[in-house]
Amino acid sequence: MPLSTLTRQRLMFAFLCLTWGLNWVAMKIGVTAVPPGFFSGVRWTFAGAVLLIWQALSAEGLRIPWRLLPRLFLLSQILITFNVFIMLYGLRHVSSGLASVLSSALTPLALLGFAVMMGQERFNRRQLAAIGVGIAGLLLLYGPKISAGRLDWLEGLGAIGIIIGNLSYCLGSVLSRPLMRSLPPAVLASTTNLLGGVTLLVVSIAAEPGVDAVITGNWGLNAWLAWLFMVFAGSLAATTIYFILVRDWGASRTGTYAFISPVISVAAGIAILGERVDLLEAGGMALMLVAAFMVLRKV
Repeated sequence: MPLSTLTRQRLMFAFLCLTWGLNWVAMKIGVTAVPPGFFSGVRWTFAGAVLLIWQALSAEGLRIPWRLLPRLFLLSQILITFNVFIMLYGLRHVSSGLASVLSSALTPLALLGFAVMMGQERFNRRQLAAIGVGIAGLLLLYGPKISAGRLDWLEGLGAIGIIIGNLSYCLGSVLSRPLMRSLPPAVLASTTNLLGGVTLLVVSIAAEPGVDAVITGNWGLNAWLAWLFMVFAGSLAATTIYFILVRDWGASRTGTYAFISPVISVAAGIAILGERVDLLEAGGMALMLVAAFMVLRKV
């Protein structure tokens, strides 16, 4: 008996939430064994190349005006290269669950802030309140540790890296909006992924410590399984499903994955990586997700 359209959509949404929740655990496993720049450079280069080939073979074909290449290259450095380097080095010192919550909660807040700065949107009272709730969540996460002198400085730097990387990605996302008048979103995404991935590989091979030991592919089984999961389930399958659901459900409803995936990340981090979350951390994470909800929900 064939599944109904609604059932298929719900199954796709469940896959999206599960995959993007587990993606942070896979990243943690990967960057612990392989230098982050090299690990992610191979991932984004491969995923971008596959998407570009798929686009070239599609009915629409692949057409990228030469005049846009400098802007695409700059955008790829903001979206991928800088974001990935600093975020994944931060992830080495932060739990996968906390990294997921920081990213999911800060993304709508940062997108709103950059859009307002560039005149694309305007603040309203609910959004200002959401920023206040998000700041309260951060204070609950780290305030007690700082006041008691218990904050591990590496964990603090790691969290700062996650935040700066997220801000870089959000800035790139806002800057990419004008380019969508000239390029389809799939072409824009695949091009920036490939350009950013190649840059990561070049910089990593030239300067990243530890690359010599892994450049031949000697990563270990767990790191390779994590990479395969991130490329095929996370980058290719889940991204395709995301665009399908945005088309069928709309961005607001589809965007609710941001409140489910972090819960999966935290649970998976506890079960797979042995990570721990205390009551204050759980409260801070919850406040940050509430702030994200306040921004994303419809007026």
